[in-house]
Amino acid sequence: MEEQFILRVPQSVSERIDRLLSDEASSTSDEIPLDLCFSEDGRSGTFVIGNEEFPASLLDLPAVVESFKTYDDSALVKTADIGQMIMVREQGDPAPNTVEYRHGLTPPMKDARKRRFRREPDLNPELVQRVERDLLNILSGRTVENGNEQQEETVAEVNTNKKVSSTSSPAATPVEKPEEAPEAGTNNNNHNTPAEVEQERSESEDSDDSM
Repeated sequence: MEEQFILRVPQSVSERIDRLLSDEASSTSDEIPLDLCFSEDGRSGTFVIGNEEFPASLLDLPAVVESFKTYDDSALVKTADIGQMIMVREQGDPAPNTVEYRHGLTPPMKDARKRRFRREPDLNPELVQRVERDLLNILSGRTVENGNEQQEETVAEVNTNKKVSSTSSPAATPVEKPEEAPEAGTNNNNHNTPAEVEQERSESEDSDDSM
């Protein structure tokens, strides 16, 4: 694998580099100086072409770019994974505020960090520091600070939630048993009037006399 990077330059500088790399320029004896140097921080530097100097910045790309080359215009061979870009700007242009470039190399990757990547979770800095401190204590063989107290608080909260759920559950409502319908062909004397009872008795006596 090779070590490669993207060189992004202004339009005027791009035309001069194209002429420098062309066959006509290589055949001439005149050589145009081309240099790139960085400061101690490794992020800011100077790009020199001819007698002109341009400020340059080393930026990280939002995504890795694969580089390929071919020998027969048919088969492609991967040569490198590119993750950084050197951006050359005109004199007077403001320097980038961050070390990561917000856009990709193609139009669909515009503002890629915000549009195409998941947002970082919102974590409490105090929680992160406490977890880091507890992890260091565990690795060093010491006990976790306030570990037992937190466990007791968790158990107490669970018991409280169980009590609240049991008291808030509605009581069971009694189910009314449906009344049974009287069987067909049976007489219910409890609902007969006294006159009807007397008439039934007289009819039964008449039937006995006739027999």
